[in-house]
Amino acid sequence: MKTWKRVLLWVVGGLLALLVLGPFLIPVPPLEGTSPAQDVAGPEGQFLELGGLDVYVLQRGEGERAYILLHGFGASTFSWREVIDPLAEDGRVIAYDRPAFGFTERALTWGGDNPYTPEAQVDMLEELLDTLEIQQAVLVGNSAGGTIAAHFSLQHPGRVSGLILVDAAIYTGGGSPAWVKPLLKTPQMDHLGPLLSRSIATRGESFLENAYHDPSLISEEIRAGYRRPLQVENWDRALWELTKASRQLDLAPQMEDLSVPTLVITGDDDRIVPTAESVRLAGEIPGAILAVLEDCGHLPQEECPGPFLEAVADFTADLP
Repeated sequence: MKTWKRVLLWVVGGLLALLVLGPFLIPVPPLEGTSPAQDVAGPEGQFLELGGLDVYVLQRGEGERAYILLHGFGASTFSWREVIDPLAEDGRVIAYDRPAFGFTERALTWGGDNPYTPEAQVDMLEELLDTLEIQQAVLVGNSAGGTIAAHFSLQHPGRVSGLILVDAAIYTGGGSPAWVKPLLKTPQMDHLGPLLSRSIATRGESFLENAYHDPSLISEEIRAGYRRPLQVENWDRALWELTKASRQLDLAPQMEDLSVPTLVITGDDDRIVPTAESVRLAGEIPGAILAVLEDCGHLPQEECPGPFLEAVADFTADLP
């Protein structure tokens, strides 16, 4: 009997050792072919220091009306390429790469607040408005960018003249469940995290195709535009920091408290944030207008820019 107990203890001890030490035996080779963000970014934008990061910003147009464009997960300012210039005919348009995406600096250490948390992203948006001396703006948020736009509008309604939620991830997504958070912050997962992040380089292609109603519209130029930020150094580790910092904001019960004019836009074939969720969202926000674009997916500003711009123009025509 004592022999079997010893064997059992050895087996249990071995399994525990494997769980604790095993992840560290998996190599995480450094990324190759990456450069600092400012070396990868093109000359069409500029960098502003916001929230302790060098944030990549595109600006177009001028005038009293201001639009702020917030892209979704895995995207960047590139996602607004079809609509940024047409919107600039109606005023000033600013698009920026949110932390962990595009050409914005991928910080791995910070002196103050973690720049990858949802709260820090709301603060960054406020700092952007202050830096550019914009008192009020029309916020246009796609997918996870819509989550940030809605969160900001709840906290700072006086800074928002209009809210445009484009296939916004209010009911789905929004970070890891609370019970997973302690696991993500273990040294073992911190070691493996960048490897998990790197899978976006392969899974991103299928995600993009699923985001379009008609994937045949995705040219090689578009694919290259989405891959380009993967040339920025530490993009994998920054994406892991975002994953650790993300959390579910539980915004759904607060939608009835939104007090700013709101337009909800969705494609009729959104397979990322189901179209029915955007329909529900428009029904729960007081006075919201709903625009469902035919033969369109999760990225109407890219796939259906004409109908997208028409819906925006009809909405903003009634704004002050």
